[in-house]
Amino acid sequence: MGSVPDELDASLAACAAGDRSGLRRIFDMEASRLVAVAERIVRRRELAEEVVQEAFIRIWTHAHQYDASRGSARGWIYAIVRNRALNLIRDGRREYTSEEVETLQEQEATDEVMAAWHRLDRNSRLYGCLGALDETRKRGILMAYVGGYSHGEIAGRLRLPLGTTKSWIRRGLAALRECMA
Repeated sequence: MGSVPDELDASLAACAAGDRSGLRRIFDMEASRLVAVAERIVRRRELAEEVVQEAFIRIWTHAHQYDASRGSARGWIYAIVRNRALNLIRDGRREYTSEEVETLQEQEATDEVMAAWHRLDRNSRLYGCLGALDETRKRGILMAYVGGYSHGEIAGRLRLPLGTTKSWIRRGLAALRECMA
């Protein structure tokens, strides 16, 4: 049995080839977590389920556009769900201010980055070394190297001056290198 990321890649390829069993496999592996992601955004279970249904239609019809060189299958699938949920909010079926939408988007991005940290093997050296960093440095490094954020974006999200953010990431990486050596 392959790993879930490999299965998701294979399932998207099956969808792109018109094989409905690929969509079924994605649904079986991810649907409950996708509903939870959507529910955090739209805050109502029935709307979250509707978002995920629409997302699965989009996954089926757009699977041919997935490009593994640009990101993981899971990331692509979750982005569709998040975008559908945020579109639902923007379309006014749930009244949110643009600031609330931005906050929700930031929270989702943070959740994704921190989920990568929690997926690390607890016994790995990297987990131990990252765990030894203070929360802000750890978050900054994960945002840069897992989330792909620029130093400016990280500074904005952590509400820190750019220079401070750059030096914290630099010092955090130096501490990680030393710990890993």
